[in-house]
Amino acid sequence: MMVSSTSGANPSVSSTHMQGAGDELAQAILRTVAYSDVFDFPLTNREIHRYLVGVRADRSSVDYALGNGALVPEALTRNDGYWMLKGRERLLDVRRRREERSRALWRYATQYGRLIAGLPFVRMVAVTGELAVDNIRGDSDIDFFIVTEPGRLWLTRAMVIGIVKAAGRRGIEICPNYLVSENALHLDARNLYAAREMAQMVPISGRDIYERIRRCNDWVTGYLPNASGPPRQVSLDADRSRLQPLSEWLLRNPLGDRAESWEMNRKIRKFSRDARPGEEVAFSADWCKGHFDSHGAETLEAYAERLSRVEGLLQ
Repeated sequence: MMVSSTSGANPSVSSTHMQGAGDELAQAILRTVAYSDVFDFPLTNREIHRYLVGVRADRSSVDYALGNGALVPEALTRNDGYWMLKGRERLLDVRRRREERSRALWRYATQYGRLIAGLPFVRMVAVTGELAVDNIRGDSDIDFFIVTEPGRLWLTRAMVIGIVKAAGRRGIEICPNYLVSENALHLDARNLYAAREMAQMVPISGRDIYERIRRCNDWVTGYLPNASGPPRQVSLDADRSRLQPLSEWLLRNPLGDRAESWEMNRKIRKFSRDARPGEEVAFSADWCKGHFDSHGAETLEAYAERLSRVEGLLQ
């Protein structure tokens, strides 16, 4: 049985200090289920192990901790192979409905993800957000994280928006809300929310860039030491279309430089004007982070509130 704590697991939320590896693992399991509860998402044993907060453990250790009765019924409950906070049994039906919606959307995610991957200067396309974990609500869209060649991020984004509009006419909502260039693979936010988003990311194309991003952001291991690699595999064939090198050559010139500068300045002015205090946005030549809400901060606040209610149950 292997259990070890990892430094930096969640500095924004204070946790109960307990003696012994078993108690430490029990608290980590509780934190993991509490975090997913923010998203109304019960977890399997495998998912608890992958997203275990702040403690490195093998799968058998997690299975033993879940099966020895110490976490039930004081804090957690199990229903048909899924774990949730006690009193949240209704989430099993919620998860099943959302998984059904997610299965229908994955076909479109791979289809449009590969179209985007074929655009000039695109180096990686990955699914993030709710679809990445099969937790699509009725009004959710397909979130893409996109990496581009340096110096062409904003022209690439303009072409991506063309695909977004075409998909919208078919009733498919796509949200390319985070683009970075290869110069900006070190992401600035370092908290449990950002770590989970990184660990949940599913590359559609550009597996080599995906691996670089994970290496550049090895701080994620401090929060989620068991979550290596993507949570699911998607065939990565035909990453680059035959026309991509030619189209890039045609745009890699002074005229393309001027078009990139014009589009960047135009959109940054608009986005900066429209942004409201507290929204998670950032724009530059190397990134376009368009989360026009405070979802990350709100998630961590909701998570802290759940911990304040349930962590003492295992003392």
